[in-house]
Amino acid sequence: MTHPAIAAYGLRKSYGDKTVLDGVDLTVPEGTIFSLLGPNGAGKTTAVKILSTLVTADAGDIRVGGHDLATDPQAVRAAIGVTGQFSAVDGLITGEENMLLMADLHHLSRREGRRVATELLERFDLTDAARKPASTYSGGMKRRLDIAMTLVGDPRIIFLDEPTTGLDPRSRHNMWQIIRELVAGGVTVFLTTQYLEEADELADRIAVLHGGRIAAEGTAEELKRMIPGGHVRLRFTDPAVYRTAVSALREAAYDDETLAVQIPSDGSQRDLRSVLDRLDAAGIEADELTVHTPDLDDVFFALTGSAAVPAQTDRTDQADQADQPEETTVR
Repeated sequence: MTHPAIAAYGLRKSYGDKTVLDGVDLTVPEGTIFSLLGPNGAGKTTAVKILSTLVTADAGDIRVGGHDLATDPQAVRAAIGVTGQFSAVDGLITGEENMLLMADLHHLSRREGRRVATELLERFDLTDAARKPASTYSGGMKRRLDIAMTLVGDPRIIFLDEPTTGLDPRSRHNMWQIIRELVAGGVTVFLTTQYLEEADELADRIAVLHGGRIAAEGTAEELKRMIPGGHVRLRFTDPAVYRTAVSALREAAYDDETLAVQIPSDGSQRDLRSVLDRLDAAGIEADELTVHTPDLDDVFFALTGSAAVPAQTDRTDQADQADQPEETTVR
């Protein structure tokens, strides 16, 4: 049995009278993406800073990469890489020089440092820009360079604190692909994000942090199933068939104006099959069937009581997904 990449139990941190983390438990298996969600001020960045040895916890048993953070922080630092909310790239020097600087900090020989820098610049599609000042890079290029610099020491655990904030949709999707490739190579990624779609796309497991505690944890699908409101919507064009459906499906809500019937459902295959079997038994054929399942927006609002999506969410990028329920239509 392998040790988890990250294990924290009873994690606590306060600043003065304000308790930021109040007994947080986290376990992250090796080679997975773990995403920590939460509204602004929930303590996501504080958790990352503690787990990456930048801030000392008030209490808690923490092991990262199999090392006890309290007794062997240097071993933890040797096992991890950190990309913070704000780029650590030095804009006054070139991308290549940024990479070589990191190689020096990791005590690599000149030859090894150049080899690693060259390989990573090529891997992150930065070879053509390597000798240009980093200040001339686009936001997406700077983020790629930032992560490439993080990888110079070949960490097996990487903390990414809101890595795609401020990036355009194309750059964000490129970053997602980079993260997936890292995990495919055996790296463990601890991801904090303001973008709910990002966690849904990437994370093997998601934890929602609220009020200093973990409000819920699970896969994206497990979290979505926690929230009520799923349903199957049937739409008819023939009023007579619609009335037959209303009579046969007495627990359903219906709309006479649109000739639509809405049946409560958890969105599972078994539940959908049950609905279809009932329609077949009653000889009812809908003109359109739509399955609605709660999305991570619904989960976030339900668990945090937030009246708005997390700050910095890109509403134009997520208009179809964040503003609208998840739906699959069958005609």
